[in-house]
Amino acid sequence: MLSIFIVHGAYGNPEENWFPWLKRELEKLGYNVFVPRFPTPENQTLESWMRVFSDYRKYLDEDSIVIGHSLGPAFLLNLLETIDIKIRAAFFVSGFTGLLNNPEFDEINKSFTDKSFDWDKIKKNCRRFNVFHGNDDPYVPLEKARELAKNLNTNLTVIRNGGHMNEKSGYLRFDLLLEGIKNELY
Repeated sequence: MLSIFIVHGAYGNPEENWFPWLKRELEKLGYNVFVPRFPTPENQTLESWMRVFSDYRKYLDEDSIVIGHSLGPAFLLNLLETIDIKIRAAFFVSGFTGLLNNPEFDEINKSFTDKSFDWDKIKKNCRRFNVFHGNDDPYVPLEKARELAKNLNTNLTVIRNGGHMNEKSGYLRFDLLLEGIKNELY
């Protein structure tokens, strides 16, 4: 059975934003959906998140789809650097690499983002990338999304008034993302 992974961001959890809605919608279509709970903000390091994900790694294969929000894409980029399979697709929402010039976030995010990524290896391990970003994201500048899309050789979908595409921005569902995922599956 095809597995889909949804990865939350810093200060996040599996029960927030559009994650529960998307999980239900994808399960209705018959897919295995995992939304791991990662330690944040306490013990939030790339190493601790990789430890949590190690329980799910056995479900990751060439048909898998990964979805990350905020810090989630940086975690998934790190994961894609370490695997030796080419997954089906990755969807990155409000994602970034590097620092955000926000001390509160930069301190707990740096083990994920403040590094040189092996973009060739990452692209070798995923067939297709999709990047979504709000034009008015209060945390992650749009330029970060442009840079991410450029490094992945993919298009950027800019969402007007999307904010950080979280609950605070009105995102309890995310129909455009669901449509994109369905397009990868059919």
